[in-house]
Amino acid sequence: MSDFIQSLSVSASGLKAQAARLRHVSENIANADTPGYRRKSVPFEATFNATGDVAQVRTGRVKLDQSDLEKIYDPSHPLADQDGHYDGSNVDLIVEIADAREAQRSYEANLKMFDQARQMSSSLMDLLRR
Repeated sequence: MSDFIQSLSVSASGLKAQAARLRHVSENIANADTPGYRRKSVPFEATFNATGDVAQVRTGRVKLDQSDLEKIYDPSHPLADQDGHYDGSNVDLIVEIADAREAQRSYEANLKMFDQARQMSSSLMDLLRR
């Protein structure tokens, strides 16, 4: 039964990690037009148990994309410098949509794995009752 619990734990940690990823993607999309906003990304890290097996997936520290910010020309903008330029954001909506789709599919895969482990556990209990 320990293997069932471990598989449920691994898939639950994957669900949590992908939910955090989707949260940051939606934050990036919401701030795509915010001047000076830097894209956020969240790395995943594997945690190991005492036997050296992968126990769970967790999110690491949020990282800010250090690529150059877009220079926008608008002399009437309050943040514009003497040349009429200000820093936009470095969020690329195409990249964010691709990240959101990948996170969604990974979330669905983890959910399917969780459901399969639950069904196998339930079937085992039914067999043991007979």
